[in-house]
Amino acid sequence: MPTDREAITDLVYLYAERLDLGDLDGVAALLTHATLRSNHRAEGLRGRDAVHALYRDTVQMHDGIPSTKHVTTNVIVEVDAAGRHASARSYFTVLQARPDLPLQPIIAGRYHDRFEKAESGWRFSDRLILVDLVGDLRRHLKMALPGR
Repeated sequence: MPTDREAITDLVYLYAERLDLGDLDGVAALLTHATLRSNHRAEGLRGRDAVHALYRDTVQMHDGIPSTKHVTTNVIVEVDAAGRHASARSYFTVLQARPDLPLQPIIAGRYHDRFEKAESGWRFSDRLILVDLVGDLRRHLKMALPGR
């Protein structure tokens, strides 16, 4: 049985795995009960359908996958004394390679996450994506980031 910290860390990593596999249904399922925000979106999104639509409308797929690898590091998890709520901070670096694009980092930043413990276990309640560094996103996003 994983500890609370291990279960929460697994959720952080599972998001990256599902996104890199092109599993937008799985990404949306992880964030069903969460608000999804970023420093490039004025308003947050909430709910499975809204999250799925965002990723479907923004992430370029190449043969069903985005051809990316999200590398998540520096995960710091803090669980409250009652064991019902938690937060996590982590770094992400996204690598991409395509036939016309050599392997390279294309974006890097931080996740600030909040979690709640439900009957079924830990789940995301909020994800703030903070983009810090931007490279060549032409083959990853269907449009430019606001302000870029």
